[in-house]
Amino acid sequence: MGKVAINIATGSLLQQDIIVGIDLGTTNSLIAIVKTDTHEPIALREIDGLTLVPSIVHFDAFGNVTVGNPARELLVKEPERTIYSAKRLMGKTYTDVGSDSSFFAYNIIDDGTEAMVKVQVGNQFYSPTELSSYILKELKKRAEHILKTTVSKAVITVPAYFNDAQRQATRDAGRLAGLDVLRIINEPTAASLAYGIGLKGHYEKTIAVYDLGGGTFDISILAINNGIFEVLATNGDTYLGGDDMDNLLARYWQEDAGTGNTALGLGSSTDKSLTQQLRITAEAAKKHLTDNEVYEGEINGTPVRITREEFSDLITPLIERTLTACKNALKDASMQPAQIDAVVMVGGSTRVPAVKAAVKAFFGREVHDKLNPDEVVALGAAVQADILAGNNTEMLLLDVTPLSLGIETMGGLMDVLIPRNSKIPTKAGRQYTTQKDGQSGMRISVFQGERDLVSDNRKLAELNLTGIPAMPAGLPKVEVTFLLDADGILKVSATELRSGVAQSIEVKPQYGLSDEEVEKMLLDSLTHAKEDIQLRALVEATTEAQQMLDTTVKFLKKHGEAISEIEATTTEGKMKELTQAMDAKDKNLIQQLTEQLNEISRPFAERIMDSALKDAMRGKSIV
Repeated sequence: MGKVAINIATGSLLQQDIIVGIDLGTTNSLIAIVKTDTHEPIALREIDGLTLVPSIVHFDAFGNVTVGNPARELLVKEPERTIYSAKRLMGKTYTDVGSDSSFFAYNIIDDGTEAMVKVQVGNQFYSPTELSSYILKELKKRAEHILKTTVSKAVITVPAYFNDAQRQATRDAGRLAGLDVLRIINEPTAASLAYGIGLKGHYEKTIAVYDLGGGTFDISILAINNGIFEVLATNGDTYLGGDDMDNLLARYWQEDAGTGNTALGLGSSTDKSLTQQLRITAEAAKKHLTDNEVYEGEINGTPVRITREEFSDLITPLIERTLTACKNALKDASMQPAQIDAVVMVGGSTRVPAVKAAVKAFFGREVHDKLNPDEVVALGAAVQADILAGNNTEMLLLDVTPLSLGIETMGGLMDVLIPRNSKIPTKAGRQYTTQKDGQSGMRISVFQGERDLVSDNRKLAELNLTGIPAMPAGLPKVEVTFLLDADGILKVSATELRSGVAQSIEVKPQYGLSDEEVEKMLLDSLTHAKEDIQLRALVEATTEAQQMLDTTVKFLKKHGEAISEIEATTTEGKMKELTQAMDAKDKNLIQQLTEQLNEISRPFAERIMDSALKDAMRGKSIV
């Protein structure tokens, strides 16, 4: 691997490397660059002319991975092995996604805990980070094939509402794909940059980014001041998009008097291929009506027809839902539509004429829609990449922190609070809890670096929070806050929120590190990315398994008399198997056996709790 020259003050690269912009989308993903001769951003196209890569990953029975269009073709044939919408799972816990489990045709392990969600395919377990890394690897491979050069640096976009955990998961996915992620930027910010809004440093503007994709809708209100983008408000609907327009049109044809269900053969039919044909025809009609007044076609030999005006009337309720979200975002930002200086359109569904007309009327101004709405976010990411490469001198590049800052968590893992390349000054906070009952103190060790284990990073300081009132494990809430000022001084504070016990310390993160040492730390993080993330996954699985064992032991001790001998023997046998798997350090087997132990213990745990509840209803106390 070659040397990477980095400006410590700004985090920008000193050599003229190619840095790509990536839109890692829920439905489709794509990659873009700024052309060196014209300085124009372009989406990279394969010889088939397509820029979009479906965000779909398929695993065959032997563990081989397929990404994109070939994987999409297996969605119906092998749904349990074909993973879509992994972005919706990024940084989420089992509890977060439980209510949406019916949306996914594949197996999401849901044990009701606060552990990060995993997807099971056969006997293998994958995190959303790993799944996203396969998509990024495919994009990287595409870029290298088209550009005929190695690509190792990227700017990746995320929704404005993504939290720290989701942003860190996206960074990790990039690193696992062999990419040095120089910056994570918000999708609405990227769309603005693609139109040149905010590129000139010396003005103030407030803009709205209206993003209507295939399955989701987002509206973001941004304030731009001297090149700095601030998200004032976001709103939207994660289940509203072009797919809903297609479904409405399909239903319209089914219910139409002239070509009713019977005529289309759909009255009592459960023929999936016919249903799929109806949906595909509806999508084709929607696209046709963008430039034409009438669509005429046929489904299963039955003619179907719709005019643009009829289609516009049909989807009016959907458009109204997007405008309600716009009103809510403006209300949160304490603004009126007239105060918005520019409106940027993003997402393929904004091509629909009725959508454009409604947005223009709502904001009372023309909209920015000249760029391809499917590509605009990736194009903006490429513009940001060009700035980081030092090719765009008109854009102000703020000081950034050159290495990630975080603390040590269970198993010796590095939990990043301020990622590398974050603009400074900056502030970040996260809540933690105790591991043992009655724990009265917590040691907070502060580290700097890019590796997953703290033992591979540089220790900066240690903070001891004492005097935490005795409580059961998991009950105390300790908020750790990092404040990095413009001089590079890091102030770390910890507060137990229930009791108010607090402690703080100041450190200088960059003290004593040369440019060469920073460079080596960055290179090591890429060189060891795969083994680091595998090791972290093993530590997380082992920690989760130990918590499951501890909980089960405590439960058996307390309720042993209410459990049958067969139940006790089966549970103890599974616990022994799990302990052996932990000793063998087999991640997939640990996760498999943890899930099995959970399934074995759930029925009698529920039975005992039901019995206790009935006793309580009779006036008895719950033990």
